[in-house]
Order: sequence, then structure tokens, then C-alpha cells
Amino acid sequence: MPTTILVTGATEGIGLETAIALARGGAQVIAHGRDAERAERVRDELGRAAGRRAPEPMLADFSSLAQVRSMVTRLEERQIRLDVLVNNAAAVFPERSFSEDGHEATFAVNHLAPFLLTHGILASPCGKALERIVNVSSMAQRNGDIRLDDLRWERRQYSPYLAYAATKLANVMTTVELARRLARRRIAVNALHPGVAATRLLVQGLGASRGWDSEEEAARTTVWLAQDGRTRGLSGGYYADRSRSSVNPAARDRSLVGALYRTSLDFTGAAAA
Repeated sequence: MPTTILVTGATEGIGLETAIALARGGAQVIAHGRDAERAERVRDELGRAAGRRAPEPMLADFSSLAQVRSMVTRLEERQIRLDVLVNNAAAVFPERSFSEDGHEATFAVNHLAPFLLTHGILASPCGKALERIVNVSSMAQRNGDIRLDDLRWERRQYSPYLAYAATKLANVMTTVELARRLARRRIAVNALHPGVAATRLLVQGLGASRGWDSEEEAARTTVWLAQDGRTRGLSGGYYADRSRSSVNPAARDRSLVGALYRTSLDFTGAAAA
């Protein structure tokens, strides 16, 4: 049986190249996106890459926690059994704005949505065979600052980059905590910085003038952590260019990591792993 992998944010950019590479590697890839038409086109691409019909894509807007919960329900209804979860979806908002649940939008999409999706899958029959969780972070995590008393950016001047960096640090911190909690279930949890490609997020969202890698090159570390047999036993790490890399000191602060985890449980209503 082929490995079943769910890739979020798989309809464009690095997520799309990640999904295609995993399909070429023999996996049955379920693509997540927001737009039905685009998701169906990606499904066709994945089918060609794998040489067989790809599974039906999953649609959900990650600015809505209700839609994330509904996505888990649909996975259960389809009796999907995931082997790997790749949390790749991300966004940047140029001005301070809020999700339908009242959270700062970048934090909602980049941290709370994958947090809820991951915990929903872990508590569901579709997560019983789960072996790997791969969280796509960013080198921006080094500039992240988690302020639990100001997650809505009401006490600071909002910065799109710093809001994004904080969420990418949150991805790493969640990785560290989940790796510890899931060791008994032998589920590997890792985070990574992909390459720097000229994606819509980088150019339009963060205002970069160019990228240094192709989207295919930028996907390689994600694919390596999700599919390579040599990475099967790795857990709790942060990687760049398929090598262990340094993290923001906040990710080693057990008190702050634990506090963020508890806050995330409270905001999402998820059950602790």
C-alpha cells in the first residue's frame, strides 16, 4: 500500500511542488486548498505524477477553525488513514486583521489552524497510523517573539514580517512540545525552513524582491522529512537544507513552550496530545 500523505496549502508555490514530489515518490497525496477549481487541477497534476488517480482534495479556509474541524470530520467520513501530515499552509496579512474566531489573522492561519488540524487528526481514527508530522516553519522564526499577553497585536505596532516570524516560531515551539508528547506513540515531529523561492507569500506578502531557489528546490527538505527512509527516526528537530539548524532560544524555554501549548489548546478547543 502506498503511503498516504496530507499536504496543506498544496495548490500553489512550495506546497504544490512538495505534493508533486511526494506523489512522484510513490505516495498517495491528498492536497488541501481553499479554491475548488484550483484543487481539482492540482489533483490532476498529482495523478499524472503518481501514475494513478489522486484522492479527492480537501477544501478548507484556515482562517476559520470551524472549517478546520469540518476537514477532520470529512477525513473520518472518507475513512482516510494518514501516514504523514505536512503542515505547509501559511499566509501573511499586510495590515492587522482578525479571523472569524477573533484571533489575529496571521496567528490564526499559520499557527492555530495547523495546531487544531494536527490535534484533530491525532484524536481521530484517521491518525491511528500516523508516523510523521512535518511542520513547515521558516528561518524567520529566529526573529520571532511570542508575547502571550499580546497575541492580537494591541500593545505593539503591527508588522507583517514580525507577525509572520512569531507564527513560524510558534510552529517550532509546537514541534518541540509534540515531539516530547508523541514519543510514546512513535510519531516523529519535525520542523523546517524550506528554501527561499519567489512565492506569492514571499513577494506579495513579505515584500521581498526575489527568491534564491526554485519552488522545486525549496520543497526538498520537506520531502526529505516526510518521505526519506533515513529520516524516519528523527524527531523534535528543526532543519534547513536537509541539515539540523539552530532555533530561536524561545523554542528551548520549556515554560514558554508549555504556556503557548496550553493557550493554543484553549483557543482551539483541541484535546491535548
